[in-house]
Amino acid sequence: MAAFSRREFYEQLVHGCVLPTALQGLEQIWVLLVMCLGCRVLWRLGLPSHIKHLFTIAGGFFCLYHFFRLQMIWVVLMSLLCYLVLFLCRHSQHRGVLLSITVLIYLLMGEMHMVDTASWHKMRGAQMIVAMKAVSLGFDVDRGIVRCIPSPVEFMGYVYFVGTVIFGPWISFTSYQQALNGQKLTFSWFRRVLRSLILTIFCLLMSTCVSPYLFPYFIPIYGDRLLRKWLRAYENTSSFHFSNYFVGFLSEVTTVLSGAGFTEEKDHVHWDLAVSRPLNVEIPRSMVDVVTSWNLPMSRWLHTYVFKNAMKLGTFQAIIVTYAASALLHGLSFHLAAVLLSLGFLTYVEHVLRKKLADIFSACILSKKCSPNCAHRNKKVRLYYAAWHPLWNAFWDFVHVTVTSMVTVHRNLHFFLQSLLVYLINILFGALALFHLTYLGSLFDTDSEDASEEEGYGMAHTISKWSDLGWAGHWLTFGSWVFYRLLG
Repeated sequence: MAAFSRREFYEQLVHGCVLPTALQGLEQIWVLLVMCLGCRVLWRLGLPSHIKHLFTIAGGFFCLYHFFRLQMIWVVLMSLLCYLVLFLCRHSQHRGVLLSITVLIYLLMGEMHMVDTASWHKMRGAQMIVAMKAVSLGFDVDRGIVRCIPSPVEFMGYVYFVGTVIFGPWISFTSYQQALNGQKLTFSWFRRVLRSLILTIFCLLMSTCVSPYLFPYFIPIYGDRLLRKWLRAYENTSSFHFSNYFVGFLSEVTTVLSGAGFTEEKDHVHWDLAVSRPLNVEIPRSMVDVVTSWNLPMSRWLHTYVFKNAMKLGTFQAIIVTYAASALLHGLSFHLAAVLLSLGFLTYVEHVLRKKLADIFSACILSKKCSPNCAHRNKKVRLYYAAWHPLWNAFWDFVHVTVTSMVTVHRNLHFFLQSLLVYLINILFGALALFHLTYLGSLFDTDSEDASEEEGYGMAHTISKWSDLGWAGHWLTFGSWVFYRLLG
């Protein structure tokens, strides 16, 4: 393909990749979309709730069989085991912990090849959703958010809800119950489904047809061997990111199309489900913001049911436990565990360093955006014009009237420089976050001989990729931690 002219390349790209990929993507998901729409219409019929649950279970089973065939039995077995534990422990006050232990044992047994690896990892996404739903339900019952243990039909309806059973995302049992009432078919609902579907196809095309040729053809940047390595790493990262956004937007389509993913404000319904925020990842403020925006429902689940429960161990330990739980849910492949645990150390170091700098400079440079009424003295302004306009007025007064305007000039200039400092520090940390994303994402190389779609990437691939980049991300994290310690 390197010998093609630019025009020939674009023609081959459109006819050989863009159109076939879009058509194949729609062909793969149209059955699921029809089932979700059927579920949406069913919930509007005013049937008894147990009938709705039964139809939802039937739809979920059909979709599981459509995508996984008889391998779906392992997902069904997990759901049955979870409800058995929930029922046997109905008088306990630690149902969430007991369900967590059950899920942990089941997943570890599966990862230790209780099932053949290809079959096990093919169902990894569906297993993750079942595990997250069961654990969250257990903790919600313990906390009184859910008043009583659901019946078997209610539990299975929640677990096999057709809108989330294949691609997710995680939704709470309360959200499922609210969706069961059946909201009206409105234009805002249809518009949200259509928007997410368009973004789904766009991200699929970006991941498959654009990102792999980002620098050779779309942005032709050339340089020495080290630069080419980092550009190649960014290509791999970009392709991996858009494949995640594809799944995220697709899960928005299926969830909203089936009638969930909304919030109610008085009499108005907002279809506002958001799974990913790509701009927060591609133009990051911090790595903390990245891991939150990567998958919002899962981030919320990890924070609510893992991080908060592990806080008694200490902040750093809670962060490591949270990322370890995420690694287990995603499957115990070496490269995923390496990336997630590296993220655990990285986000902790970034958080404490920026907190220390924010205290020293009294500036809005924390990992997350400050509230408008925060106590920091140095804030960033919304627009540079907001700082320049009073400076210009003060200068004009100085020219025409009195020397007293010099004080105004000095104050406004000082205010502008403070705002500029906040911007520059945040931009610096954003650039570091982009650097870390490229470094960590370099592992996801689909052209690697060590890559396996079912089993992930091996240890040799992980070490080789990071060694080629000089372990730069890990050294930078260590240097940031040393700098934080030197600050006292």
